Amino acid sequence: MTVRRTLTAVAAAALVALLPHTAQAAQSYPDPRPLTGQEIIHDPTVLRLKSGGYVAYSTGGVIGARLSEDGRHWDDAGNAFAEPPAWWYEYNDTGDPWAPDLSYRDGRYWLYYAVSSWGTNHSAIGVATSATGLPGTWTDHGKVFSSETTDTWNAIDPAVVRADGRLWMSFGSYWSGIRMVELDPATGKAVEDARVHHLATRPDEPYAVEGPEIVKHGRYYYLFASHDACCSGVNSTYKIKVGRSASVTGPYVDSTGKPLLDGGGDLLLQGHGRYLGTGGQSVFRDRGRDWLAYHYYDARDEGTPKLGLNVLTWTKDGWPAVGR
Repeated sequence: MTVRRTLTAVAAAALVALLPHTAQAAQSYPDPRPLTGQEIIHDPTVLRLKSGGYVAYSTGGVIGARLSEDGRHWDDAGNAFAEPPAWWYEYNDTGDPWAPDLSYRDGRYWLYYAVSSWGTNHSAIGVATSATGLPGTWTDHGKVFSSETTDTWNAIDPAVVRADGRLWMSFGSYWSGIRMVELDPATGKAVEDARVHHLATRPDEPYAVEGPEIVKHGRYYYLFASHDACCSGVNSTYKIKVGRSASVTGPYVDSTGKPLLDGGGDLLLQGHGRYLGTGGQSVFRDRGRDWLAYHYYDARDEGTPKLGLNVLTWTKDGWPAVGR
C-alpha cells in the first residue's frame, strides 16, 4: 500500500495492468450492484424464472425467498416451504435448512439444500422440485446424499452441474473440503454406491473451504469456493477463490498451476470498504451474461448479511473477474 500511495494515478493504473489477473483483482474489487427493498440474505442462490422476474432462495427461515421484477428491487416472499419436512429434524432440532442451490432442467426447477447442526458432519442434502420455481410450490423428495461422523466429508452446501450428459453435485464444508458425487438425472439423487471425488481442500485444519459452485465456460469447468470464516458479522473473513479443470471431477488448479487440493485458488473477491466477508456464492446466467451472487456483511449496518450481485466477466486467458 505504501508503494501505491507514492504513485500517480496514471502510473498506478499502468502497474495494475502489468500484474497477473489474481493480483490485479485484489487491488480493484468493485462494489456490488446497488439494490433496494429486502436485501437481507445469507448463502443466496438466484435464477431468472421462465415466467419472468427473479427469485432468490437462501439460508434462514424454511429456505427464505425473495422476488424481484428487475434484479434490483427485492421483496420478501416468505419461504420455499410452509413448514419443514419431518425428516429434517433428524439433523437438527429446529428443522433449519442451509445453503440452497436452484437450477432448471427437464422442464422443472430443482432446489437442493442441506440440513445439519453447527460443528457436526451428521448432515444431509435434500431435493425438491417445482413447476414454477416460486415459493410455496415445492414438493420435497427427501435425501439426496448424507454424511455421518465417521466420514471425512460433510454433506452440506450442494451445487449441481451438468457435464457431458451426466449430472453431478459438488458439496462440502471444512472437514476435508470440497467433494463431488454423481446424481441420477431421473431422481436427482446420488447414484447407487456413488464414488466420492475430492476436489479441493486446505493444507491445515480446520480446512476452511466450503460452499462450492461449478460453472462451465469454454472448455473448462471452474470451481468457486468460499475460504475462511463466515457468520461473524463484521469479523467474518470469507473470501471467494476459484480454480479450473478440463474435467468436472478435477483436478482443479489455479492460474499458477497450484492444485486446489493443495490449498490453491485465485482470489476472486474479498471484503472491501463496507462490504465484508464476501462469500456463500452462486453463479447464474441472465440474458447472455454471467452473474455472481453472494452475501456480504454490511459494516454500515452492524454486520447485517446482505445480497451482493456483480457481473462475472472472463479474461482473454479464460479466468473469471468480477465487474459491476
